[in-house]
Amino acid sequence: MGGRQVLAARRLLAETLDGELPEPQRVWAARAVVAELGSPYRLLELIAELASGEGDPADRARLSYRHVLGFDKLLLVDAGTGHMLRAHVWHPGTGSAGKEDVHNHRCALASCIVRGRLAMELYEAGGEGIAADRYEETLSDGAADWRLAPAGRQPLRLTQVGRYTAGSTYALPAHTLHRAWCDSDGPTVTLFLETGAGRRRHTDVFTVAGPRPGAVAKVPLDVRGYLAALDELAELLRSSCT
Repeated sequence: MGGRQVLAARRLLAETLDGELPEPQRVWAARAVVAELGSPYRLLELIAELASGEGDPADRARLSYRHVLGFDKLLLVDAGTGHMLRAHVWHPGTGSAGKEDVHNHRCALASCIVRGRLAMELYEAGGEGIAADRYEETLSDGAADWRLAPAGRQPLRLTQVGRYTAGSTYALPAHTLHRAWCDSDGPTVTLFLETGAGRRRHTDVFTVAGPRPGAVAKVPLDVRGYLAALDELAELLRSSCT
């Protein structure tokens, strides 16, 4: 189950995103959800509730980890219908990892910048651009590690560059190619929503940094590490609220 804040977030996700929404409508609905839940005070209440051990922290820890692109990915709410609300904590000095790989997602997504600043570039495949190695990324059965299958080479063309400050939101359809990284001196915190409908079987990953291994381990946090990460996140948010 969960406490009051978790139940309220689940109710908002269900009321806004459940059902057969066309992707453009789902994208904008997801953006409205993260804008509402991503205010520093409301998010702090949710994080504090989860850090107290409310609900099932072991289940959330199992789906929380340090992402291969260099940020902490902490599951906050699993709505049970595929909607996953997460906190991403981006650390300064890891920008080079985030900038290496251009990718898209399995589902439409939305994000709210709660603290700090995030930089992002959007790309299109094809045309005249930088030649990149393309991979199809899937999740392995059981361990859910990342598996990368080579899929040839393809040029990428940069179409947009943006910088998002605290209070900003953005939303992207599943196929949108992009890369993002921390663009501030201190940690950047984003509230990230994966929508549940219309999930693709794989994502596309493009890199100009040389060959990638065929599999990358996804190492989940244990309960103690997960709760400690939530405590640290709560302190970051408190510093933003004062």
